[in-house]
Amino acid sequence: MTAGSTTTSSETGQDGIRIQLTPKEAAQTAALAERLSSTASGAVDHPDWIAAARTTSCALPVRLLEAIRSYRNDPGTDGLLAIGRLPVTHGALPPTPTVAQSAETAATVPAAISMLVGLQLGEIVAYRDEKRGALVQNVVPVPALETSQSNGGSVALQFHTENAFHPHRPDHIGLLCLRPAREGVGTYIASIRRALPLLADKDVAVLRESRFTTCAPPSFSAADHSCPHPVLSGHLDDPDIRVDFHATSALDDEGAAALDRLGAALDSVRCELALQPGEMVFLDNRLVVHGRGAFTPRYDGSDRWLHRVFVHLDNRRNREWRIDAGSVLI
Repeated sequence: MTAGSTTTSSETGQDGIRIQLTPKEAAQTAALAERLSSTASGAVDHPDWIAAARTTSCALPVRLLEAIRSYRNDPGTDGLLAIGRLPVTHGALPPTPTVAQSAETAATVPAAISMLVGLQLGEIVAYRDEKRGALVQNVVPVPALETSQSNGGSVALQFHTENAFHPHRPDHIGLLCLRPAREGVGTYIASIRRALPLLADKDVAVLRESRFTTCAPPSFSAADHSCPHPVLSGHLDDPDIRVDFHATSALDDEGAAALDRLGAALDSVRCELALQPGEMVFLDNRLVVHGRGAFTPRYDGSDRWLHRVFVHLDNRRNREWRIDAGSVLI
């Protein structure tokens, strides 16, 4: 997705849904975000602010609401919703943060936009042991994490399902670009809907068995790992995927070989999203794995900066995991 597109109507195709806001729609969204930034406590994680954001999100431009609803119904072959021309003012941004566990707790306009759009897709959640349970998280390079397989690293990030170890991992991931990387490095995505036809039936059968375990990512403060699980599940012709190629291990050689061939199939169908300021994508975490190329940060305030939100479609399903029935999961 690039900022140069002149499309003003939403487009629905096999690969996903894309929409570019018109100037009028961008101004409408900006007004909602600015009003929301001074609502209630002004703190993104406060229950009163979240309630206000949920109500305000209903007033987003109609075309955007239609695109979000269409994506929720069917995210397409690439499991992607791409939104352009959101009102993120690049020149007015503060320096890119450089600290670990970075999150956006104040209701800035970009944080409000992330919440407004995400709350029309579902309910925004976070995890107690990741970035202290913040709902809007900063994806930024951190000096101490350069070589880690985490959102704070700058080495190549391997393909993964977000929080693949967790029984209630996100259904969708939202990424809003505030500042792009100078080298043009983007986010790699690959869909199991594209990769499945490349796999042999015997490998698919192995990947559908509980012969794999996954460790928590480095961004979690408390180490944990999954019970044995399948990598592919659900409908035979349209399965969900659950894998982290850095953290998922097979319990036997046959499983390891099938996992390697899955990785090769996903790599062969990958595409790159080079987000620009004001562009936001949602990825269906049940269908899509994502990663990132390596880049060289300067840590001078001008580095790559994304806001990230996690979306669940059914809060009732995860009730026993949510602290005080709120937005944070254990």
